[in-house]
Amino acid sequence: MARSHLSRPTAGALALIAILALGACRQAGSTSNSPGGGGSPSTEPSSAASGAASLEPSASVAASEAEPTESLPAFACAPSVTIATTTDRAQITDVRVGTHAGYDRVVFEFASGLPQTVIKPVLPPLYADPSGLEVDGTGTAFLQIVMTYGTKVTPEGSVTYAGPTNFEPDFDQLAQLIEAGDFEAVSTWYLGLKGGGCTRVLTLADPSRLVIDIAS
Repeated sequence: MARSHLSRPTAGALALIAILALGACRQAGSTSNSPGGGGSPSTEPSSAASGAASLEPSASVAASEAEPTESLPAFACAPSVTIATTTDRAQITDVRVGTHAGYDRVVFEFASGLPQTVIKPVLPPLYADPSGLEVDGTGTAFLQIVMTYGTKVTPEGSVTYAGPTNFEPDFDQLAQLIEAGDFEAVSTWYLGLKGGGCTRVLTLADPSRLVIDIAS
């Protein structure tokens, strides 16, 4: 049988190609030790956000609240924002506020899933639900938050959130967060702002949270 021979220059070239290919495979299979960035800060400066920058008024972010990062979606000056429901009933377990460089933050935490939520600007006077009594709001501009089947009261009548319902933190933009009603599993809150700041609305999982950032 005839035996084929490769010239020395050809054999050397093939050897070099093999070495380069092996190096590329090793590089592709390696993992980076650089810290991962993703996080949406929480009210106690803390959250990891995985959403890429977007002009959409809301974005889904799967992670816990951690250090602020540039991966957060952009702020949007939308007339209103609607968040779709992910559960039949979202029990409120915590409400908190916080401030960060460039924005203030409001967080609603739920036992499981998110309620259908509409966030929109409103003009005073502000009214309580269902009494219709006027709410004493603080600020020069206001956002109304209505959470359908988002409530702190269980069907049996027990309460899953017994914390504050009137926050007056006097942040750069957020002057007040106040509850205006929790009736028939519909919860209404108002944000009192010091101006007409644009917002960024995020949804977080594990635990379920609705996050509202107000640009300052």
